[in-house]
Amino acid sequence: MIQVFPAQTRSTIDLGWLTSHRSFSFGDYFDEENVGFGIMRVCNDDDIAEGRGFGPHPHSDMEIVSIVLSGAIKHEDSLGHVAITAANGVQRMSAGSGVIHAEYNASETEPMSLFQLWFMPAKRGMEPSFENVTYEPDAMMNALLPVVTPEGGENKAKIHQDMSIYLSKLDAGKELVFSQGENRRIFLMVISGKLSANAAVLETKDSARMQAEQTVTIRGLEDTHFMLIDLP
Repeated sequence: MIQVFPAQTRSTIDLGWLTSHRSFSFGDYFDEENVGFGIMRVCNDDDIAEGRGFGPHPHSDMEIVSIVLSGAIKHEDSLGHVAITAANGVQRMSAGSGVIHAEYNASETEPMSLFQLWFMPAKRGMEPSFENVTYEPDAMMNALLPVVTPEGGENKAKIHQDMSIYLSKLDAGKELVFSQGENRRIFLMVISGKLSANAAVLETKDSARMQAEQTVTIRGLEDTHFMLIDLP
């Protein structure tokens, strides 16, 4: 089963310094029929003005992933981590038993954009941790590049859950096939461009939620940048 969610169906908030398009219930937007997809709780598509951001605030028992699309984000937390993640970079924070963190646009002159993704962890009460990785953008050309996995490793962040995040840039006319085990889910987001995924067609910032689709054939209907998340 494939459900397509056009970009315009997302909830949007514009605070001047922050424009956020939210695929799930978040903050002041609540929809009891759209609180998550399996273990996935948040997919916020955020544009943050220069020098602005989210001040110190607490989290617990959540795996939080930020994928930077342009610009750079500065992270600070109560564990003493300070890091800047630029485009072609991913940061993962495991809030675990509790952490206070802040996220800011690292530039005083340029805006930034990112995806903020939240997932339920496999276990509650873990020790909080933070990781910052970069990946080689050429490696996602006409390929599914894993940037977050349960094992982690070089150029991949380690997440405390049975799931993986892939990025790809697919040329028009090219195809990729993704297969997964039974009783799993796929969340697909088009960052730019247009593609088909089995019988579904998605354009820029459209998303799809798939269940019981063990094999998905993705075809670039034009040059396309997309994210695929393999979920339990």
